Amino acid sequence: MNHVPPLIRLQSITKVHAMGHVEVQALRGVSLEVRRGEMVAIMGASGSGKSTTLNVIGTLDRPSGGQYLLDGEPVGSLDEVELARLRNRKIGFVFQSFNLLSRSTALQNVEVPMIYAGLRPAERRARAARALERVGLAGRAGHLPNQLSGGQQQRVAIARAIVNDPLLLLADEPTGALDSATTRQIMDLFCELHAEGMTLVMVTHDAAIAAYADRVITFRDGAILSDTGVCAPAQGAAA
Repeated sequence: MNHVPPLIRLQSITKVHAMGHVEVQALRGVSLEVRRGEMVAIMGASGSGKSTTLNVIGTLDRPSGGQYLLDGEPVGSLDEVELARLRNRKIGFVFQSFNLLSRSTALQNVEVPMIYAGLRPAERRARAARALERVGLAGRAGHLPNQLSGGQQQRVAIARAIVNDPLLLLADEPTGALDSATTRQIMDLFCELHAEGMTLVMVTHDAAIAAYADRVITFRDGAILSDTGVCAPAQGAAA
């Protein structure tokens, strides 16, 4: 087991944002590893670097310095087309705001990543239907987002994120727009995916949400302040 490389390896990652004539250091030499099957929560105050780190992991943002390896592959040398292909193949994203296409049905929204992957329409529909069934929405495939509750919309977003069977699921404040009862349902779903072996990294400001994870990394001022449960065994999290 120790010979299996980590799924995520950040080595001395820095990120500098230019704000006019001033440079703001968002990340200051961040190094961390996430093993396959872990469920990791990233916490910290606004501006601490947690969302920037998630964007680097998701290849949505390029670091200013350091090295990032995803599944053993150096990411820094890839061009934008290669990065887009990598994201589509290996990473699923879940956002606070759902980011669903308002004029497309739940099934059509889940199909989107497979369109970019070049799958045939019949296979797209079949896989999207299975993904919706997996998140408990088999009976809502033909509904538009405005015909669904917030929790149902987030389930559609999760189905879309997992439809290509990614190695990694990234979630940025995934329950931030949901009430407490719906939040528990969504976190139970994440725990089910984790128990099935999926690697999850989520950003949250809520300690109750972070408690679902088997590892909590806390950021402050662009650096890791604490990392509890480092390299914890990849076991299914208890809801």
